[in-house]
Amino acid sequence: MHPQVTDYINTSGKHKETLEALRQLVHDTVSGLTEEFKWGRPVFRANKDFAYLKTAKAYVTLGFFQFDKLNDPKGLLEGTGKDMRHIKIKNVLEIDRELLSDWFKAASV
Repeated sequence: MHPQVTDYINTSGKHKETLEALRQLVHDTVSGLTEEFKWGRPVFRANKDFAYLKTAKAYVTLGFFQFDKLNDPKGLLEGTGKDMRHIKIKNVLEIDRELLSDWFKAASV
């Protein structure tokens, strides 16, 4: 685990529990995972960067690079970028572990 990512989480105030849960879920889901701290935020990498975390005032953004690999039948992903999409998670209770595990697996390939 990357020390700057740990520091980012530990200093995130009310989002700490949500960030810790998402970090643990991605580690539990993706083998060969590494963490990096890029662009002022935690970035998760397997063969390439595939997801990131970012805090905002009212939520945590969980972003995905190459979102086209993700199955999103409920239309939860937001954004208009060419390659990236994100979801907003307000608290740890909003974490859909099964869906996010599927997305982490798909995005990390």
